[in-house]
Amino acid sequence: MAIIVDKVQKRKDIALASKEIFFQNGINDLTIAQIAKTAGVGKGTIYEYFKNKEDIVFEIVNILIQERNIEVEKELAKVTTTKEKIKLFSRFFYSPEDAEIRQLYKEVISIILANPNSEMIAFQSDCISGYFQWFELLIEEGIQNGELREDAKEFSRGLFALSEGIFIKSQVTHIYDDVELEIHRFIDALFNLLEVK
Repeated sequence: MAIIVDKVQKRKDIALASKEIFFQNGINDLTIAQIAKTAGVGKGTIYEYFKNKEDIVFEIVNILIQERNIEVEKELAKVTTTKEKIKLFSRFFYSPEDAEIRQLYKEVISIILANPNSEMIAFQSDCISGYFQWFELLIEEGIQNGELREDAKEFSRGLFALSEGIFIKSQVTHIYDDVELEIHRFIDALFNLLEVK
């Protein structure tokens, strides 16, 4: 009897098996041979599931983002104000718990900037679009609860983009000593303008 392989799970297993060597070596020094050895499969098997090592990085990011989003959903349910929900959501850009996924995120950004292709751009666009929608829902909830003015929804995309921008600038220029402080300072100032008094 033939063995039936769950290809989605196998792809996930290979990606997760190579996660640690990716963190040790970075994408530039990572080889398909290393990935295959670590995952306990042949090089040919890697190419059955992935086009290249960048594809593996995107799969790792996708898995970790999905896991993180589940945790964020749970944590958001415990927070009462929209401002605190936005701060919690923005924690990705500075919390020690998210350092691993931030490292991957930096690799993804560098891959996209250095060698953009339609698949990578679509992946990043889907991620950002999902987060924009999440922010919009949080802001809309704040408006419906009477916390925020109606025009607050115009700031939802900018809130996420600004937090991401502060993080990226801190990595590239080291202009911000404390990313958490900078993000919170901006959120506090914006909410002072947007909150119903």
